[in-house]
Amino acid sequence: MSDGLVDGRCWWGSSAPEYIAYHDEEWGRPVRDTRALFEKLCLEAFQSGLSWITILRKRENFRAAFAGFDIARVAAFGEQDVARLMADEGIVRNRAKIDAAINNARAAIDLDLAELLWSFAPEPRPRPGSPEEIPASTPESTAMAKELKKRGFRFVGPTTAYAMMQACGLVDDHLEGCLVTAGRGSASS
Repeated sequence: MSDGLVDGRCWWGSSAPEYIAYHDEEWGRPVRDTRALFEKLCLEAFQSGLSWITILRKRENFRAAFAGFDIARVAAFGEQDVARLMADEGIVRNRAKIDAAINNARAAIDLDLAELLWSFAPEPRPRPGSPEEIPASTPESTAMAKELKKRGFRFVGPTTAYAMMQACGLVDDHLEGCLVTAGRGSASS
């Protein structure tokens, strides 16, 4: 490993097949689709306190359990759905996080979530040279978290907001020299 790169990838992106695919094909690529952004925001909240590999390995189960992260459908979830989710061994069964996902769908239903989230994207900056140069949060992620909380969202602190910003290409934290050239500004979902 030199300067945080392993096999040409960011240090974290080479340890498991799921990480390789996620790093190479998804992480840091711009996401502008509201449903996809809602999914990432929910999954980042579910990841809190766990490893990302746990979430990646359960992602298809999450998609099935949460109606493909369709905001209107999740917003309509009631107590029967919460009970179903709490019994679903294929997802992370944390009541507070499940409640937050449903609550956040209700908060997002009348928003242009993509426009709101992307309004916090900072100007492009040079890629970090080492893992130590990557922050856990930034003024932009702190402002995003504050605005989301003001609008009724939960489980969206500055660190979770920054992880979502990294995952969805609002920032490019692939290390300098990484084989991935994510490129902010292109549209993808």
